[in-house]
Amino acid sequence: MSHFMMRPLALVIEPEPGNPHEVEGILNPAAIRGPDGGLYLFPRIVGAGNFSRIGILRVLFDDSGDPCGVERLGIALEPQMPYELRPDGGGGCEDPRVTYVEPLALYVMTYTAFSPQGPRIAVATSTDLLSWERLGLVTFESFEGITFDNIDNKDASVFPVAIPSPSGHVELGLLHRPLFPGTLPEDVVLLDEGRRVDLHRESIWISYTQKVISGSDPHQLNHFTPHHRLVSPVSEWESLKIGAGTPPMLTRHGWLIIYHGVSCAALSSSEDSRLTYSAGVMVLLEDNPQVLCYRSQEPVLVPEPSEKPRGTTSDVVFPTGIDRRDDLGEPDRFDVYYGMNDFRIGVARLDIPSSIPQIAVADPPTSN
Repeated sequence: MSHFMMRPLALVIEPEPGNPHEVEGILNPAAIRGPDGGLYLFPRIVGAGNFSRIGILRVLFDDSGDPCGVERLGIALEPQMPYELRPDGGGGCEDPRVTYVEPLALYVMTYTAFSPQGPRIAVATSTDLLSWERLGLVTFESFEGITFDNIDNKDASVFPVAIPSPSGHVELGLLHRPLFPGTLPEDVVLLDEGRRVDLHRESIWISYTQKVISGSDPHQLNHFTPHHRLVSPVSEWESLKIGAGTPPMLTRHGWLIIYHGVSCAALSSSEDSRLTYSAGVMVLLEDNPQVLCYRSQEPVLVPEPSEKPRGTTSDVVFPTGIDRRDDLGEPDRFDVYYGMNDFRIGVARLDIPSSIPQIAVADPPTSN
């Protein structure tokens, strides 16, 4: 039993009928409060041929303060740069996360650019959430023989303030999950059940850059070193893959992250199975986020099996956006926005408990 629970709210954001930009889905949104105090979502909107843009939505609230609808405001980013376009005419600006980075007084968006080489992390910045300046693809220095450049990578987000790094400096931290060859869930499910987890290649990482001092050039925000391996798959519900989800949010217990885990669920109607993406919670120490304080042994939100309108089965809860409800005077309440079954957006309420146990295993005992 988890000590955190998420309760789905009524709002479900569906593709807009007749909107060619959303015919294949609206999903995986960033969530951030704007300069006006309003809540804005930046979803991946998918047009024909899996051509993905990042839209802008304003969230509407009912009298009780629950989200009840959205207003579409346009497009934040669409594929334009070579690293966002593919030779076949496809392209992707996908799965953004947005954080207001206080030392820079800027909104920083990390997103997946679907380049000709595969998915890569890209960065853009904004002062108003409406216009965005691209900074290009993220690059990394190597670490202990591990090369992060030229490797598929997703699920990136940054901390809102500078944090201690392994080098002893205070730097901007980037969460990310490199997809090394052979570590996709579809690959891992084919391995022996008693396999050993490859810690360096199946984990969420924190990488760092010093370019967060007030007045520094934000164009240098896309190169990261040093690195720290944070967590690897441990529990059954995340046995095939874990990935960072929502950007870190500070709570009474430390840095809260809602992350995703992937397992394989058997279908009752046959011997076939399919991947299941669920959501869990981890909490990192406030003064040293390399230290794991809490981690879900069981998922806090699981998908409802469904069939997308195109007939593709998909059991997915994919958390990407989080909103602390300071506007209601409830700093222990968080609304979590997530992709539902790779097609629509849901939102769930998470209330922070008064205390948490020290359940914080970073690595499985059978890892190497």
